[in-house]
Amino acid sequence: MTKELKSHFEGDNLFESDNGNCRLQTNIFVTPSEVIEYLFCPRFIYFMNVLKIEQHEHKRKLVNKGRDIHALKMVHNKDYLRKKIGAIDKKIDVYLTSKKLKLVGRIDEVLFLENNEAAPLDYKFAFWEDKIYKTLRMQQTLYALLIEENFDKKVEKAFLVYVRSKNHLEEIRISENMKKEAIVIVNEIFDILNQNYFPKATKNKNKCLDCTYRNLCAV
Repeated sequence: MTKELKSHFEGDNLFESDNGNCRLQTNIFVTPSEVIEYLFCPRFIYFMNVLKIEQHEHKRKLVNKGRDIHALKMVHNKDYLRKKIGAIDKKIDVYLTSKKLKLVGRIDEVLFLENNEAAPLDYKFAFWEDKIYKTLRMQQTLYALLIEENFDKKVEKAFLVYVRSKNHLEEIRISENMKKEAIVIVNEIFDILNQNYFPKATKNKNKCLDCTYRNLCAV
């Protein structure tokens, strides 16, 4: 499922929202991978984080193979620096936390670029299909926000490596509007977690065909 740590609970307090109303704010941290689940269908967050029903993805052969190859990449590419894309230094397998956004994530590589900016680089055990899905754009945007907060570096791009297409490299441009949208999505997830409400399912019913929770979800 995710390479990041699971959401966790430490306590709660009240804060005042923009309209002056008090809302419950729990000390929960979410991960960019959970944002991907939310974008697939908001009910994933309810089943996983409110009802605590696991997906049991560890039983899936393809997932396990992807994790094994991912681990090998982290070892084999430990000293490889991608100078062609402007990298002058990097950190690998970086775990970052944002107390401001209540966000945690583990990034495959944080690249430090020659223009004094930084960028996340993520390995995907997938084929390149000539397009980058919104889920991955939002995931990388959240990685960008984590890097900006922890390293005090501007992040305007991210990189994806598609392992099953001979390590095809793709660049994602990350705009300020994308960062704002990512924060809105994180706040929507916190609304589900704080209020324990059952959100509407995805409108794309094709996603339900291979959904882990399809037998539990009355759509």
